Amino acid sequence: MSTVSIRALNKFYGTFQALRGIDLEIAKGEVVCVIGPSGSGKSTLIRCINRLEEFSRDSAILVDGIPVVAGRSLAKVRAEVGMVFQNFNLFPHLTVRENVMLAPRRVRGTSRAEAANHANALLARVGIAEQADKYPEKLSGGQQQRVAIARALAMEPQVLLFDEPTSALDPEMVGEVLDVMKALAGTGVTMIVVTHEMGFARQVADRVIFMDGGEVIETGPPEQVLGAPREQRTQNFLSAVLNH
Repeated sequence: MSTVSIRALNKFYGTFQALRGIDLEIAKGEVVCVIGPSGSGKSTLIRCINRLEEFSRDSAILVDGIPVVAGRSLAKVRAEVGMVFQNFNLFPHLTVRENVMLAPRRVRGTSRAEAANHANALLARVGIAEQADKYPEKLSGGQQQRVAIARALAMEPQVLLFDEPTSALDPEMVGEVLDVMKALAGTGVTMIVVTHEMGFARQVADRVIFMDGGEVIETGPPEQVLGAPREQRTQNFLSAVLNH
């Protein structure tokens, strides 16, 4: 069964059409990497999945069979979908542990002690248990992004969305975040990752989707899309990226 089902997804900003009739099925436990040039609609696509972006009324998105529409069902969807942003989006006035505890306490009514224990375990899992009592500003970018991943995991989501999670990081910090994501990919959680890290996509993805101009141009296993792309637009993009 599909964890995420997208039908005829259209998204407009005024008269500009950012997404054009996208149909996608993401299977439970599948790791999907979305690649493509800037402005191709990659981030808009994943932001529609938890309705951080509104989309056209003739479009439909289901997460675990729940329609992504305004109202009570949207709260259910957002409880099942974790999101990791490019710029971390941590609360600066909360400690690392408190950032991870916040959603379970507010949304699920988890007790403070239980939420703290769970947060400690998640911080250990992403390799920064010793930073729990610090505030985000005291951490490196790579450490902050690992906190953001722990925070996304705190709600035990069915689906994890990553919006270019390494693009704001200094090069030497990219590897530590990708290592955490590689470990997650082996746990059975469904992951949709917008990324420009082709090595990560090749190593970890079950499927790679290439987008351009708001459309899915090519989709398939990484060895096919990255190694022997069929579409000229995919070939041109990879040639530019890999020879850069």
